[in-house]
Amino acid sequence: MPPFSRRDFLTTLAAGGFALAVQPVAQATVITTPSDGLVTIPAADGVALPAYRAMPTGPGPWPVVLVVQEIFGIHAHIQDICRRLARLGYCAVAPALYFRQGDVSRISDIATIMDTVVSRVPDAQVLSDLDAALAWAAAHSHGDTGRAAITGFCWGGRIAWLYAAHRPTLKAAAAWYGRLVGEHTPLTPQQPVDIGAGLRVPVLGLYGGADSGIPLDTVERMRAEIGASGSEIVIYADAPHAFFADYRASYRESAATDAWHRMLEWFRRHGVA
Repeated sequence: MPPFSRRDFLTTLAAGGFALAVQPVAQATVITTPSDGLVTIPAADGVALPAYRAMPTGPGPWPVVLVVQEIFGIHAHIQDICRRLARLGYCAVAPALYFRQGDVSRISDIATIMDTVVSRVPDAQVLSDLDAALAWAAAHSHGDTGRAAITGFCWGGRIAWLYAAHRPTLKAAAAWYGRLVGEHTPLTPQQPVDIGAGLRVPVLGLYGGADSGIPLDTVERMRAEIGASGSEIVIYADAPHAFFADYRASYRESAATDAWHRMLEWFRRHGVA
């Protein structure tokens, strides 16, 4: 992959480009994202981290929701989720958590995204960048970090579980079809099943019963781990992986709508809204 700059990355996002891997788009659901939500966040290592932010108008303070990307990055769908949350009164921030490793919008297939970018992303870097995004929301976006939550999709679903363990001051989390078990490596020293029993942040796990990539036995194992921690897992029996992704053939309207309302109610119940 040729080298690229922060400006290149932001230009790609401003064009509303999806990763080529998700094409063709199912139906006419893509919303072109304006560039005025693109921001940069100072990370702990001094990097200017690209991000997308959507927030209500007015002085706030607004409860903060960190939105963690699918493997395809902070493309138009993730940006639109931020806008949906902003319309409901949240300051939603989606940092580009792969920025140092590569620009996934320039990669044409999922296997290459995984091999050349995602597999090189340290969990410690991701958790630190999310900490930076939360601090930035308070300082620059009228964010109330005393009412903060995280939600993540696919790759970001796994991260939502891990960040809930990392940041016990969060009010709540929602993890959409995130992988729960996996190899322990120097870059990924823990998996969600390793931290489930000790969770202090209530996490709502949203999973598809027909997800070929996340076996149901691993979901049930996680359910047993979280026990009486206050977290919950909901399984939509006939839903595949990425059932919320309304730009893809995997989209299931009934499951997606129910899960979205469950997430919003979860946030309200636990003091985010």
